[in-house]
Amino acid sequence: MDTGLLLATLAFIVPMCFTPGPNNVLCAAHGSQHGLRGTMPLIAGMAVGWSSLGLFVGGATVFIEDNREVFDALTLVGAAYIAFLSFKIATASPLSEEEQRGERLGFPTGVSLQLVNGKAWIHFLVLMTSFGSLFGSGIPAVALLVLLNLAFGLPAVMTWASFGNLLRRAFSTPESAVVLNRVMGASLLGVALWVALN
Repeated sequence: MDTGLLLATLAFIVPMCFTPGPNNVLCAAHGSQHGLRGTMPLIAGMAVGWSSLGLFVGGATVFIEDNREVFDALTLVGAAYIAFLSFKIATASPLSEEEQRGERLGFPTGVSLQLVNGKAWIHFLVLMTSFGSLFGSGIPAVALLVLLNLAFGLPAVMTWASFGNLLRRAFSTPESAVVLNRVMGASLLGVALWVALN
């Protein structure tokens, strides 16, 4: 393995995984309402969807690059879906303990979000086209690259969910919880606009 290429790959993966994006901001918003434990099914869905997308992009990079309009359409659908989630969070009222158990986003949302997550598509396109030779060639090499990516992606979304959980504790009154929901929803809407415009 080329050590220089490994360092370059990590220099790309780590910031991409930890900087704001649909997954991270949604985990922070969800964590602020349901805590880290309540966000784990959503995170598990993200991990499965994220890894599946990585494997798909690794195998279909040439097709995706040659059919840019399909990618652009997916990006706009993703931005609309993220905007919808931001509206749901921003307009949510403070939840009682019982409501927190029943209103959680789960595994299916985590998986499906990856299909329309523009940042995830861009992430894997760059990863596979620029650093795809890190572990050699073929599907096993792509799978190893996706696993390396997941090793940083999981801690990233868990960190953001934990951050949201800390915010929930700081905003413990019903009035402050409403403010927090509005701020988190607005942040997610900002991500949707960024995805749509870039």
